Amino acid sequence: MTPHTRWRKSSYSGPDDGNECVEIATSPTHIAIRDSKTPARATLTFPAGAFSAFLDGVKTYSTVTDFARFRG
Repeated sequence: MTPHTRWRKSSYSGPDDGNECVEIATSPTHIAIRDSKTPARATLTFPAGAFSAFLDGVKTYSTVTDFARFRG
């Protein structure tokens, strides 16, 4: 992903999230996600084929807090 990557709100962010959502950028080979509240901080970047597996893993957590506990 380049500094000129075009970011958009993820369809996985709910309509009531306001400006606090996940943003996504895609390229032919990679998918990147970031927190819209802190766009200058780190992003998660996946090879295009691995993003679905990541989403499947995240779906097992009912809340962001559950996921944060998993991350440590």
